[in-house]
Amino acid sequence: MKLLRSCVTSAPHIAIVDDEIDITQLLANYLAGHGFRTTQLHSGRAVFPLMASDAPALVLLDLGLPGEDGFAIARQLREHWRCGLVILTGRGDTVDKVVGLEVGADDYVTKPFDLRELLARIKAVLRRIAPPEPSPDVPHAARANDLRGDTLRFDRWVLDTAARSLTDAHGREAPLTGGEFALLVAFASHPGRVLSRDFLLELTRGRDAGPFDRTIDVLVGRLRRKLEADADDPQLIKSVRGAGYIFVAPVKAG
Repeated sequence: MKLLRSCVTSAPHIAIVDDEIDITQLLANYLAGHGFRTTQLHSGRAVFPLMASDAPALVLLDLGLPGEDGFAIARQLREHWRCGLVILTGRGDTVDKVVGLEVGADDYVTKPFDLRELLARIKAVLRRIAPPEPSPDVPHAARANDLRGDTLRFDRWVLDTAARSLTDAHGREAPLTGGEFALLVAFASHPGRVLSRDFLLELTRGRDAGPFDRTIDVLVGRLRRKLEADADDPQLIKSVRGAGYIFVAPVKAG
């Protein structure tokens, strides 16, 4: 099975991919002032050599790159690298937002944007993809008996929250984006409970959550395609009309 290269490093490196030099310079200066290392790129094709040589922890990607399909670039990034991916674009149509999230973006920000909000969203994505800090006060064995422990088992899947991995019964990994991982942890930690979209949005994105609640619906759709034998007839994550979603699979810790 294809192995995805991790891009999370101790020194956050952000690639800014936009054909407008003024925007990349503005963002580079602002992010540098908040402790980030940045690389400015002005074409989508330029991001792939960077991923191979100095992979960033997160990519800010404009969709409107001249002569290039921004969605195709996003899809390639998601297929080959486990980095944060934030689409930053002037295309604010709801359909574009849904497609952007469908191809694997962790967030979607439209221009014009507020620098402080963008920074908050970048930090939120980086928190979701960063390895969790071990708790020195709680023994591993004790955590394993809690549904918030390191390993959660359901159906034919093993969700390792420490390694941030999802594997099937044969040990094959199913790659998850940061948003998919956070949502699956939320579901597996609350089995048998109806969870509203607002609750799930708060769990997965916290105070940085925005009003675009279709994010949860898109992420649920992506999880179903990865987890379910038939995504059109889901048996693990079921919709509850007017209420949200329920994770019906029994979950065991450890």
